[in-house]
Amino acid sequence: MRIGLITEGGVPRAVGDMSGAGDPVGVVGEGGWCDRLVRGLDQHRFDLYTLGAAPASPLPPHARLVRAAATGEDPVDRGAPGRSLRRAFGRRDRGRFLAAFAALAEGLCAEDPGARGSEGAYDDGGTSPVGGAGELFAAGLYALADLARERDGLPGALRSDEAVRLLEAACRAPGARRGAAGAGLRDHLALAEELERTLRPLSLDWYGEDALGAADLCHAAGGGPVALPGLLAARFHGTPLLVTEYGVRLRAHYLAPGGTERSGALRTLLAALHGRLTAEIYRQAALLTPGDTHARRWYERCGADRARIRTVHPGMPAERFVEAGEDEESGDPATLVWVGRVEPAKDLIGLLHAFAEVRARQPDARLRIVAAPVREPEAEAYLLHCKGLAAHLFPDEAADPHAVGENPVSFEELGGPEAPTPEDVHASGAVTVLSSVVEGFPTTLVEAMFCARATVSTDVGAVVEVIGGTGLVVPPRNPRALADACLALLRDPERRHRLGAAARARALELFTVEQNLAAFRGIYLELLSRAPVRHRAGADVPFAHPAEAHVPGSWAHQAVTAGTGAPDA
Repeated sequence: MRIGLITEGGVPRAVGDMSGAGDPVGVVGEGGWCDRLVRGLDQHRFDLYTLGAAPASPLPPHARLVRAAATGEDPVDRGAPGRSLRRAFGRRDRGRFLAAFAALAEGLCAEDPGARGSEGAYDDGGTSPVGGAGELFAAGLYALADLARERDGLPGALRSDEAVRLLEAACRAPGARRGAAGAGLRDHLALAEELERTLRPLSLDWYGEDALGAADLCHAAGGGPVALPGLLAARFHGTPLLVTEYGVRLRAHYLAPGGTERSGALRTLLAALHGRLTAEIYRQAALLTPGDTHARRWYERCGADRARIRTVHPGMPAERFVEAGEDEESGDPATLVWVGRVEPAKDLIGLLHAFAEVRARQPDARLRIVAAPVREPEAEAYLLHCKGLAAHLFPDEAADPHAVGENPVSFEELGGPEAPTPEDVHASGAVTVLSSVVEGFPTTLVEAMFCARATVSTDVGAVVEVIGGTGLVVPPRNPRALADACLALLRDPERRHRLGAAARARALELFTVEQNLAAFRGIYLELLSRAPVRHRAGADVPFAHPAEAHVPGSWAHQAVTAGTGAPDA
């Protein structure tokens, strides 16, 4: 089977992947789930399409790079803001563009019926599963795609004067979403620029018979713009689209800080843009594979058909954690461990207050906070604040007047001399703690489970689904409950070891690379068996290539007879 794998750069790599620090990150490269998928399913042929840099490392023999569009550079001539549409199109095509863009802008800015509550205060960001506004947005999007395909792109059109005026008119039209009417010229220009960036895949040369048109299946490693080429391939060629997200991109967009340079009206419009596009992709995909039921609820809220959603847990390499989990007595029995990215959503402040309660009731307890390397200024400021609070709550203690004081809370960087790998960190303590107030798929907990460590977690995201009764769960933002749960496990070694063994067995059953590859192997064959294949003569012949013909084996490589689709005798 030929798989058109669409990613956002790399080796291949995918947005929303999992890092070694145990948290979703923006982009990771070799070793991520997408890379393991390609290397693990070597019976298929993978054609890579990347909206980013070309792969830097060699690809396996059954994979090849077909197209790459660097996101830092313009794949087409966008033109400067304010460029006239007359320079891009003739009269007829200019009329087609204006009609299509007007429909897209109206669908983008209009509010769906029922999107507000009884007091008119609720706006769903454009993800309502029903309503004419979403259909209008989709109609405009596909009309622009048809025009771009015929004209080899939309050079400068999406940022033209006419496009900005249409956005302004849609924002001020009756029935526009709350807040859009307050947008000014600067907001309209910024929205046009984001629209052009988001819809840039419309102008790519990926939709011919020598590219995505030749694929049996398109697999998009994420929602949003990265799945847009697969959506267009489904429209132009009827190619089934599979969308996999480990970490919902739309959710990340909603939770991202807006910045002081963006007005409230602009943030509303940008949320509507990404919400409308994501909802259309979810509605049109042949199958959606979120990593957990928490993400699955996002899909359903965005209008996806429940029958076309299949949960496929992320696969993580378990071999590196095997040795760490062999010895039940390994690690300091009085040490709590926290691993992850430093950000306010992780609620390290609440964790420190909870540990103060633990320390008061068990004086020998210690807490290791091991963070992924901090690069963002906001994260660095938050980390400094946490260190200051720890110094205030736990003054350095010395055994005698001549000894150097030591703090029971240590802040370390993952990859450093004292914390080289996640498995070393988890194995060094008795209990792994997760204190988040917002969480997606808790990779940190899976790592701890592989290491046979009992866990204490807050009830957020997919935590309960992941641990399944093999750890203790407390409400978020409740330091006292977190402290009580940690003390319960620190004081009961037998229970701690029992929960750790159960956690390891659950992780090995559900969250390994092998189960992930097996799930996608079956999904590929299922989608192929349901999709008609274009015959050489041009007619659609259902099951022209049976799914069984793609199963590894000597008989599977026999030629398929041209009219019947049956293997030669």
